[in-house]
Amino acid sequence: MWMLARMFNKSLTRSIPYWLLIVLSLASAAVGGWLVWDNATTMQTTLLDGTATNVEVYVGQAWITAGAAILGAGVLGVLLALVLAAAKSLVPTAPVVVEPIDWTADEAPASDDASEPAPEAAEAPTDDEAPATEDGSEDQNGSSGSIATARKISVK
Repeated sequence: MWMLARMFNKSLTRSIPYWLLIVLSLASAAVGGWLVWDNATTMQTTLLDGTATNVEVYVGQAWITAGAAILGAGVLGVLLALVLAAAKSLVPTAPVVVEPIDWTADEAPASDDASEPAPEAAEAPTDDEAPATEDGSEDQNGSSGSIATARKISVK
């Protein structure tokens, strides 16, 4: 479900299927237009000067019909892309709240519980001295047991 919501929140300029629709529609319209123009011009020229053959006349008609269908599909795709762009512009987008950064502030951002004071920055332990926890064992600082394995102690 989240994928569907994410798909609808994406802008059209960043949508690969939208750009594919535009590019393939324009290519289809161009190829279809070229087929119609080339075959109609050839047929007209050969018919007017009296040198037309059966292939130029009857096969040319089939090519013109196929080219017209390809041209129509391309024009329909371009119109569909325009309709999608118009529909997407009518859909409201979530407002983006941008807060300015206060570069002069020296404090950390306030926490939800205002009664607690901000924790003081503690000195980081050096490599040779590992901090001890409440039960006396050494803290691993998020490692995956490498200190315990190296010193052969059990991890609690």
